[in-house]
Amino acid sequence: MITRRTVLFGSSAAVTGTMGLGGYGFGIEPLLRLNVTRYQMTPQGWTAGLRLRGCVLADLHAVNPGMNLDRIAEIVAATNLLKPDVTLLLGDYSRGRTHGWTIPPAEWARELGQLRAPFGVHAVLGNHDWWDDPSTQLLGHGPTQNGRALEAVGIPVYHNQSARLVKDGKAFWLAGLGDQLALLPAHRLNRSTRIGLSDLSGTLAEVNGEGPVILMAHEPDIFPHVPERVSVTLSGHTHGGQVRVLGYSPIVPSRYGNRYAYGHINEDGRDLIVSGGLGCSVLPVRFGMPPEIVLIDLGGPQALV
Repeated sequence: MITRRTVLFGSSAAVTGTMGLGGYGFGIEPLLRLNVTRYQMTPQGWTAGLRLRGCVLADLHAVNPGMNLDRIAEIVAATNLLKPDVTLLLGDYSRGRTHGWTIPPAEWARELGQLRAPFGVHAVLGNHDWWDDPSTQLLGHGPTQNGRALEAVGIPVYHNQSARLVKDGKAFWLAGLGDQLALLPAHRLNRSTRIGLSDLSGTLAEVNGEGPVILMAHEPDIFPHVPERVSVTLSGHTHGGQVRVLGYSPIVPSRYGNRYAYGHINEDGRDLIVSGGLGCSVLPVRFGMPPEIVLIDLGGPQALV
């Protein structure tokens, strides 16, 4: 028999459970958890015998509280402990005052300047690095204040550029795409139209020798247009939806929805890895999508750390 006590108990349990899940999503997963997500693969066009370990950091969204300098220092230390050959930063380093106070670029960049890798730390910019910079929006071009802050601590920022590196006598290429949503329209009421500054063909035109290509592209939506010459594309931007249940995210900032929301995607033999990111955008909540450092071993397994 359903009694008044049963109904009240059930209602109380539902409210308590909802509050518990909300507290976890707002106060625990985004602030206290930090995963290392590992991938091991030998993509198409990869040079035999070339083993490369890369760490990928995406969507930091430095803001206080939530992603303060202590938290960034923790992420940097955890990344360095993984001993990557190369560390790649995929954009969206800061955030407007959506859910806190912004941190000056020089301060969060100083923490990222402590990243260490024998083949360097390399970066591209994301949409928020452009959107939250009024002067570049007015001019329609960079450099952005976030890009200048990174370069001031010795981290090169790629804007439709490629660079050749050599490990153990074997060459590989890093290609960094300009942001695909960089410029907002002049009339802010029409936010549905964004103007990209990406130039995929121009970026890859700088690849003028042998060796596999690693493409850094903040948004994954470019992937259907990426040619076979690129061995692996690395992206962020989606945050894995920030809320993810049973492999599905109800809201994904991509025209492709969940197709490129998160993880390792292989289409027609081409590989894409989308990071779930580190910080939060719009709402300071994560559920089923904890902040992550992505660790990729390319060309064969390496010793786990």
